[in-house]
Amino acid sequence: MSNLFLEVAKGGPIMVPIVGLSVASLAIAFERSLFWYRISRGGNRIAAQILAAAREDLDKARAVAEDAQHMPVARFLLAPLQLEQPDPETFRLALEAAADREFVQMRRGDKLLETVVAMAPLFGLLGTVTGLTLTFFNLDAGGSGGSGGKANVDLSKAATGIAEALVTTAGGMVVALIALAVLRLCVTMQSRQMDAFSDMGSELELIYRQSWHQTKWAEVSSSNRPMPEDEKVVEQLATLIQQLTRQ
Repeated sequence: MSNLFLEVAKGGPIMVPIVGLSVASLAIAFERSLFWYRISRGGNRIAAQILAAAREDLDKARAVAEDAQHMPVARFLLAPLQLEQPDPETFRLALEAAADREFVQMRRGDKLLETVVAMAPLFGLLGTVTGLTLTFFNLDAGGSGGSGGKANVDLSKAATGIAEALVTTAGGMVVALIALAVLRLCVTMQSRQMDAFSDMGSELELIYRQSWHQTKWAEVSSSNRPMPEDEKVVEQLATLIQQLTRQ
């Protein structure tokens, strides 16, 4: 650890923001790892339970989703189920709104990682410039102590500037590569989760549309059914017609 600290210290003051960016990247990587681990561990199982319950009873599916609201997929599927007898279009809009809210949470930290990817190499380049500048300042180009007008060079001082230039360049590139790897991994997980949400939402919407149309068809059938009084009138007319026919 002490050797690592000494190597970083060779980079000079420019290493301070580079180290800060690395700490921020590692913190985001740790937080996102926990987030995606929780989702991948039980998300598919909970979604399957909700959809299976929805095929039997939508109220039962809502109860299952309410018990698992700590999972993004449960909150996503719960949003339309909480509405009171919505039409299919409203049901779909509720799914889309819930998906947008969950995707915002999934994208947390992406902007900071993008900033690290952009800024870390620039800090490394700045350290290269300052290191080379320090090297040239430490060069003894005068003739003092030299013979024949030859320049004397203090190699130890020159090495300090060169070390600063190399360490900052390498540090900036390493931090940027780590941040880029974490960012691409997060984007990949987001894309997979978006596809999964789309499939689950479509399946739940199809289940609801079937239930909704069946309910509406039952209501229409019951409204077109003759009333008891009408049935009596029809029977009386039928009896009267039969009597007239016999006569």
